[in-house]
Amino acid sequence: MTISPIPQPADEPWVAAAKALRDDMRRGLVAPPEAPQAEDGDSDRRGPLRPGRLTPLRNRIQGQLVGRLFRIVDVGSLAALAIVGAHIATPQGWIKASLGQVAPYAAGALALAWLLGGVGLYRFPRYGRLWTRMVRLLAGFGLAGVMLTAGVWLVGGAPPSPVLTSWFAMAFVSLAVLQAIWWGMVRRWRNAGFLTPNIVIVGANEAAGKLITAALASREVNVVGVFDDRLGRAPAKIQGVPVLGDLDALIGHRIMPYVDQVVIAVTSAAKGRVRMITERLSVLPNDICLVVDLDGDAARTAVISRIADAPLARVSGVATDEKRAALKRLQDLGVGALALVLLAPVMAMVAVLIKLDSPGPVFFRQRRHGFNNEEIRVWKFRSMKHELTDHTASRQVTGGDDRVTPVGRFIRRTSLDELPQLFNVLAGEMSLVGPRPHAVGMKTGDTESSRLVMEYAHRHRLKPGMTGWAAVNGSRGPVDTPELVQRRVALDIDYIERQSFWLDLYIMAMTIPCLLGDRHVVR
Repeated sequence: MTISPIPQPADEPWVAAAKALRDDMRRGLVAPPEAPQAEDGDSDRRGPLRPGRLTPLRNRIQGQLVGRLFRIVDVGSLAALAIVGAHIATPQGWIKASLGQVAPYAAGALALAWLLGGVGLYRFPRYGRLWTRMVRLLAGFGLAGVMLTAGVWLVGGAPPSPVLTSWFAMAFVSLAVLQAIWWGMVRRWRNAGFLTPNIVIVGANEAAGKLITAALASREVNVVGVFDDRLGRAPAKIQGVPVLGDLDALIGHRIMPYVDQVVIAVTSAAKGRVRMITERLSVLPNDICLVVDLDGDAARTAVISRIADAPLARVSGVATDEKRAALKRLQDLGVGALALVLLAPVMAMVAVLIKLDSPGPVFFRQRRHGFNNEEIRVWKFRSMKHELTDHTASRQVTGGDDRVTPVGRFIRRTSLDELPQLFNVLAGEMSLVGPRPHAVGMKTGDTESSRLVMEYAHRHRLKPGMTGWAAVNGSRGPVDTPELVQRRVALDIDYIERQSFWLDLYIMAMTIPCLLGDRHVVR
């Protein structure tokens, strides 16, 4: 893998000023780290499709994953009801029952599990009504009832027994209750913005206007802004959605950590312009897609309703694997909770030592880059003198650093200062394994580290971790030269492309031996 250092040509004064403004925005000096909120008189800059509160991308609930989880619960309920029905129908209990006695209930549960998905019960359109879900549920049960009745007649030559009929009715009532619960949950999540993706459009043109019109009609996506590389020709708004700036403004804009996808709406015939835009935006961790030229309302509606699929061509970004993300989150919760319980006595002892060693708080919180460039507050045990605390890592720690306390040297050398990050893991801001989070505004020498490597932000395509692939491969401690930054980024991107459950377990297993075996890293 080749990691490209950012070229450093001499800048014109206006370019230097623009970069300084962008850097201030990244460091949070211009905009607060919290999600942008609606303010009085700000509605013109927000537009009709931007929610009052933007939800961080890491909290966005994926619609397909939600449907799968609901289906698993429904199938589990049907299986439990089938066992109960078979138990009631057989005096000796379902375990000792014959195959013929159990088969109708098992077959009924299997038929229902198959048909309920077939009638679209696990799709949740924005304007779906509860009564339409009940109609779909009734249709699925009706088809299953016909199949079950026909099967019982063919095998036994008699109609279904009263117990089987009662079981079928009980299954319908149970699933109806569950579907009402699912519908209510999805409705609340939509209102909170957890299910609706946020996108920005590049290209203030007719195609963008048509896409925004389709979004206004469907309300399936939030178009939170438009950007254009030819800002002088762009209008102030498109269908009420504000044009927020050019490509430089997009790269440093405060809404980008809350954006699911950047959609390039420039005509594909302008190949040079498309290439320039995609190259400029490749530094972003956000998913970047190109809209293929479309004609007709149906095609534009397809773009909105299937924003991550054709007819969008993926240009940049890592494809989201919902199953892998769910498994990684379960791993974080399970192992993280267990680690917090087991390490609680150690953490309490460290806290006491810090209080005895120097005045100041036990914990230290620092703004760092999280998933999709979101700024998060990372917890650590304080290892420096309180009055010399460096919140922006403008000066990285060196050997014999006089800012570090005696206890601080010990807990940094043993990485005990990182243990409070278990709170970040359980809160969903970090993972146990991932690229290590760097401080917002961290510098390598006199230059901000993020400006040394073009692909630097790509390391934010996964949640940051307490340990990572770079850490177990020797890239630990400060990155005080451009070469060290490049190596760290290369290892982080390599991990993102290879991430798996088993690789995470391997990294966790190797972390302690690597820490104990390397006493030369400055921490």
